[in-house]
Amino acid sequence: MAKDTKIKLDESAENRSTEISIGGTVFPLILTTKATKEIAKRYGGLENLGAKLMKSENFEMALDEIVWLITLLANQSILIHNLRNRDDRRDLLTEEELELLTTPFDLSEYKNAIMASMVRGTKRNVESEPSKNEEVG
Repeated sequence: MAKDTKIKLDESAENRSTEISIGGTVFPLILTTKATKEIAKRYGGLENLGAKLMKSENFEMALDEIVWLITLLANQSILIHNLRNRDDRRDLLTEEELELLTTPFDLSEYKNAIMASMVRGTKRNVESEPSKNEEVG
C-alpha cells in the first residue's frame, strides 16, 4: 500500500471503527462478527480478552497477543473494503508486517484504539419513546 493511504469504509463501518496508522497507512480497527468469532475461539469470548492480555506469562507472549489482535481488527477493514471494491482489492496485513512497521511503544499507544473499537463494535443504540405518563406540553 502506498504511503499515507487510508482504507476507506462505508459510513456504517466508519461509525464502528477507530483509526491507527501503521507504516504510513491508516487502518480502521473494527470489531465485526467475524472478528468476534475469532476472539471467542482464542479467548473464550470478549469478556475474557482483557484478563488474558493482562495475565500473559511474559512480555513476548503479551506482544504476540497484542500484535494478533491489532492485525485481526485492522484486517476487518481490508476485508470489508475488498468485499465492496472487488476491482480494488488490498492485501491483508500480516503479523510480521505489523511487527516490522511498529515499535513496542506504538503497540502500547494502540491500546486505546483497540478498546474504542471494541466499545463501538458492541455499542447498542437504544431509542426510547416518550412515556405514556409524561405530561406533554
